[in-house]
Amino acid sequence: MTDLEALRFPVGRFSEPASSLPGIRAAHIQTLRLLPERLRAAVAGLNDAQLDTPYRENGWTVRQVVHHIADSHAMAYTRCKLALTEDWPTERSYDEAAWANLADSRLPVDVSLAMIEGLHGRWVALLEAMTDDDFRKGYIHPQRGREMLAKALAMYDWHSRHHTAHITSLRARQGW
Repeated sequence: MTDLEALRFPVGRFSEPASSLPGIRAAHIQTLRLLPERLRAAVAGLNDAQLDTPYRENGWTVRQVVHHIADSHAMAYTRCKLALTEDWPTERSYDEAAWANLADSRLPVDVSLAMIEGLHGRWVALLEAMTDDDFRKGYIHPQRGREMLAKALAMYDWHSRHHTAHITSLRARQGW
């Protein structure tokens, strides 16, 4: 792994798990349950200059990463609910980089931390109530095709750890 690759993917690239057994799903759900607390700890005590520091050259700032997580996980939660209530709905993609440059991505991170906390409380409750059959439901993603909810859960476990590690590894490198 190159230095740039390690900065871009501090927990490695996403790889789909070989199975979606209930125990594995429970571990993914636990990651989602703990994200608000872990993310809040990752940014605790950072000042505005630190929050506006990119985690790598040409990368997003810590502030943009936090707001991106709120945006991305809100989309994932909505996709999950649509997949549970419709027959393989076709989802919309969005331009993450463009969203990261909108005015709301310059707000204090507490706004998105509160959003993530509430969103994850609801999302975890929904996930814990799902059956094995529910996890086989899914949606059609414009770039990735058919995506079962079991795979989406694994992906957002990874996404949570991935972006939290962007922040914690920057802090470690900077000595913050």
